[in-house]
Amino acid sequence: MRLKIPSNFRIIRVPCTGKVDIIHILRAFEKGADGVYVVGCMEGDCHYNEGNFRARKRVEQAARILDKVGVGGDRVKMFNLSSGEGPLFAQYSIEMDNMIKKLGPSPIRVAKQNKKKQKAA
Repeated sequence: MRLKIPSNFRIIRVPCTGKVDIIHILRAFEKGADGVYVVGCMEGDCHYNEGNFRARKRVEQAARILDKVGVGGDRVKMFNLSSGEGPLFAQYSIEMDNMIKKLGPSPIRVAKQNKKKQKAA
């Protein structure tokens, strides 16, 4: 079965979501992402015991930081899925894409584009 996810998504695989650090999330925005969502195993089912709990905490911290700097914390989310829930993964990616489209481009990306235009002029 082939899942349909938005073509603008970039999937970055990690051994465990516990390896995702705040800096990784924030760097994605710095590199031009309009939103980030982290998908980990079901809470309590982590092969590495507490990786998904650490990831959720870091996603929440990143959201607070993004709110403070004016980017918007709702641009970053965490979902918990089992490996057999591919269709739900695709559904979440479509929902996240629609939400990000409603929010518009990331203020960081807009600022970087404006800076490039000013240099070119």
